Amino acid sequence: MDEFLRIIGFDWQLLHDAVLTGINIFILFFALSYLLFNPARDFLEKRRQKIAGDLAEAADNKKTAQELKAEYESKLKEISKEADAILAEARKKAMVKEADILEEARAEAARIIERANRQVELDRKKALDDMKQEIISIASLMAGKVVANSMDVKVQDHLVDETLKEMGESTWLS
Repeated sequence: MDEFLRIIGFDWQLLHDAVLTGINIFILFFALSYLLFNPARDFLEKRRQKIAGDLAEAADNKKTAQELKAEYESKLKEISKEADAILAEARKKAMVKEADILEEARAEAARIIERANRQVELDRKKALDDMKQEIISIASLMAGKVVANSMDVKVQDHLVDETLKEMGESTWLS
């Protein structure tokens, strides 16, 4: 067996060196783990957490944006409805105003026509009065010439009085 150990070369020194090398590897692994792997793991963990936080924040922002979008769309619909209501109210007011203006115009036209009719009636009466006055003055002139040629003053006064009585007061008052 000693031969067998010699072929492979296992001796106490080799085993001692192998154990020391193993212990050194473990110490080196733990030292490197502490100095290199843990900071790298911490860095990667912080990066993972940051990315997860950014993703969560992005999801929250997206959700908030969708809520704001829905809110703005509802507000736009409300504003559109309000605008339609305001326009409808303005149309109604315009129609009422138009009807009022037309009614006032009709009333004014009726007043103007009534005034014109009254003025025409007054002008007609004045023309009749002027014509009566003209006829009376012509008749007086003619009667004066006829009477002057054929009558005396007493007969002339009697004829004027008689003529005035025949015409009556209603003729002069109308």
